[in-house]
Amino acid sequence: MTHPIRALDDQDEPALLRDQFRQLLRYRSLLATGVLLGLLGGGYLAVAGEETYSATGEVLVRSATADPFATGASADKGINIGSERQTAVSDTVGTLAARTLAAHGDKVSSRDLLAGLQVTNPPNTLTLRFTYTGSTPQEARARAEALATAYLANRKQLTEDSIENMANGYRAQLKPLEQKRDQLEEGIGANTADDITSARASLIVSISELSRKISELKALDATPGYLNKKPVAPVKPTGAGLPLLLGLGAVVGLALGLLLSWVRLVFDPTVRSTHELVRSLGAPLLGTLPKERAAATALLAIGRGGSRLAEEYRAVAFRLAYDPAFADDRRLLVTAPRGDNTAAAAAAANVAAAFAEMGRDVLLVEADLRTPSLARDLGPAVSEPRPRWASDDKRGWPAGSRTNVDVPGSGAFALVAGAQVDNVPRALTSAPVGRIVAEADAPGAVVVVLAPPVLSYADAVALVDRVGGVMIVCDPREVHRSDLERIREVVGAAGGHLLGVLLHPGASRRVRKERRKHQKSAGRRGGGGSGGGQGPDTEETDRPELTGDPAETMGLRTFTVPPARR
Repeated sequence: MTHPIRALDDQDEPALLRDQFRQLLRYRSLLATGVLLGLLGGGYLAVAGEETYSATGEVLVRSATADPFATGASADKGINIGSERQTAVSDTVGTLAARTLAAHGDKVSSRDLLAGLQVTNPPNTLTLRFTYTGSTPQEARARAEALATAYLANRKQLTEDSIENMANGYRAQLKPLEQKRDQLEEGIGANTADDITSARASLIVSISELSRKISELKALDATPGYLNKKPVAPVKPTGAGLPLLLGLGAVVGLALGLLLSWVRLVFDPTVRSTHELVRSLGAPLLGTLPKERAAATALLAIGRGGSRLAEEYRAVAFRLAYDPAFADDRRLLVTAPRGDNTAAAAAAANVAAAFAEMGRDVLLVEADLRTPSLARDLGPAVSEPRPRWASDDKRGWPAGSRTNVDVPGSGAFALVAGAQVDNVPRALTSAPVGRIVAEADAPGAVVVVLAPPVLSYADAVALVDRVGGVMIVCDPREVHRSDLERIREVVGAAGGHLLGVLLHPGASRRVRKERRKHQKSAGRRGGGGSGGGQGPDTEETDRPELTGDPAETMGLRTFTVPPARR
């Protein structure tokens, strides 16, 4: 009994992520393209990029102080390190450094000079780190030192200007007090009042205080800081280097490849997973065929020892045999959605061989009358013993098309090979075809019908009313969701039911080319298509029309006819 695959639970996030990742891995060419582009970009940056050199100098910033050794004196008093970083990259510092460099023969503009400067501040320190990147080691060293020195000179000049401005302010306050003091001293006599004496004393105190402040300002240490680490010329260029750039390029390329794969996945009309295929078709998954090199040349996998492909076909046959929907009818229509019908032909032949191996009387009917090739592809396995009751019959297909197919170690099954006809729909809906399909009513008999792609021709639909059980053989990487939905609607409207879907890995481009070449050469040997799907040694002999008598299936097994029937 068949059971549909359980769909992923909407809440099963790990399973959904794994499924989406597997879907992205379907587009390996895009992933490889992204990684290749990333590697090329990293290699180009490493090889074609100009070599640069970086020199670093460190400056310790300090504030002006009267006694740096006094108890409680703080070096960061009044210093805002963020503002100092902005000052270090200002145009004023750049102009001073450019003048210094011009005096030594290095003429560079302030803007170009500041473009190569980077000023950073290590955490919890009053240190400014000047890093300059230049084209040569000497240029990087000289410019880093010039910028650090210009910053210190600018800061010292600002500090001295502040001290001078404050001293001038005190002097401006001191001058009127001194004038008033001189006026009071001129009026002092023998009978001088006490209030004049008090005013003079007060003025003297104020003058002394202002003079003290002016003296303290002049005594301040205006040193702006120290160049703790003098820039030195680097010995090797800076940058990531070739290995690191290649690694970064590979990571960026992989991210680009994943993005391209995701975009391709969003707009991809093909099915994204087996779960989506099962949901779109409305039928269970019967199996997934593995890749096998021998399958590129030999159609029958049943009979080859140690073949994983043969074991998968046997599993599909057993699953169908115990499916109630198939066991009641014992008729199987094998077809593909569209395009190449090679995989469906291989599936039909191998499933028929698997049923024969189970002891069933199997009849394989090739209903592909447009491009019949099954008898030719089966090759030496096809034999053509003529029954004693055979007689000449000049009528068209399927008369005279029955042969035996011997499967080494597995038995044999009968084959009604296809042939090219003038009117395909009339041939498929004729009474002889109905009598052939009706042979499945005999006990232990199974009829497998190979039809052309269901969406390319209406041949498969014309057979659905006689062969109700349909098995779709497709490549999940090429079939579209819309095609699966249309197949479900078409088969349901024709009165059939989908038994399931069989997935095959698909042939590579090289294998498809070799197969087409082999078919062309075989067609030339066989007369260019005359005789339909018969091999080059098969004669166009006509057989009597089938009447539905189970005795006509004697060709399914090789045995001796009893004397009473002779």
